[in-house]
Amino acid sequence: MTQKRILTGDRPTGQLHLGHYVGSLANRVRLQHEYETYILIADVQALTDNYDNPEKVRANVRELALDYLAVGIDPTIATIVVQSLVPEIAELTVFYANLVTVARLERNPTIKSELLERGMADNVTYGFLGYPVSQAADITFVKAHLVPVGEDQVPHIELTREIVGRFNRTYGAVFPEPEALISRFSRLPGTDGQGKMSKSLGNAIYLADDAETVRKRIMAMYTDPTRLRATDPGHVEGNPVFALHDAFNPDTARVAEMKDLYRQGGIGDVQVKRELVAALNAFLDPIRERRAHAAADMAAVDTMLIEGTRRARAAARETLREVRDAMHINYFPGVEV
Repeated sequence: MTQKRILTGDRPTGQLHLGHYVGSLANRVRLQHEYETYILIADVQALTDNYDNPEKVRANVRELALDYLAVGIDPTIATIVVQSLVPEIAELTVFYANLVTVARLERNPTIKSELLERGMADNVTYGFLGYPVSQAADITFVKAHLVPVGEDQVPHIELTREIVGRFNRTYGAVFPEPEALISRFSRLPGTDGQGKMSKSLGNAIYLADDAETVRKRIMAMYTDPTRLRATDPGHVEGNPVFALHDAFNPDTARVAEMKDLYRQGGIGDVQVKRELVAALNAFLDPIRERRAHAAADMAAVDTMLIEGTRRARAAARETLREVRDAMHINYFPGVEV
């Protein structure tokens, strides 16, 4: 490799939202010019809790591709990959499964919280418990050095580093140990103020939302429950409206002014929300335009996915050849079986 690599991606279970943007997408767009970038549409991982609804996963593969193009991912310099079409990832997952214990997987705090969130705590499948092992294969099949992720994904990167370390010690140095790159706004609060912005919790503002939908969702947002009137002093800390201002309003001086006024009871929630609506729609307008442009030619989107997946498979085949050589299970070198 002449250039360091990035691997990152998303599950195709719905359109991407503002939390995805600040958590990972913004870093991907910025770093695609500095690193060889692979972006994975993780449809196999999506099946771990959608195994009974594969149509949902299938329908969202192209939606995810449109979101990537909309935010500024350039397919001429970044490779967008459909996970299930790279079987080498599954092969690598099987090898890695021997390098990690069930107890280690059960200690993963992200797995614990996701099991509770999805109501699977008493009925966890082998596939769901083990998906971080598959994620380690996702990251390493292209020998990625850097993984832009949200804060909740850091435990998965730590597990990947452990698996890579154990593989390298056992069989020989094949993989770099990847590093997590965490955004400054790694946990964007949802519109309900009850946790992070999430598709499953229904508290998200989506990158594809039109201006009126954004307005309605912002104006209905949770703010400060202790504030009964606009003249009451309010709390800025923990207030999701101000968290969104911090993340998306480029007029930092005005945001600071509104915070001071809010603490003093000098500005109402409605005004703060109206200014957030304006800032968010100004941010989303070019994203909407790029998405509409890409959606007008879905044949080109399919071609992009096919070509990207083919490039990724070429890298995957080379990695698996090295893995099999290191493990001494490459029985017929140079022969395609």
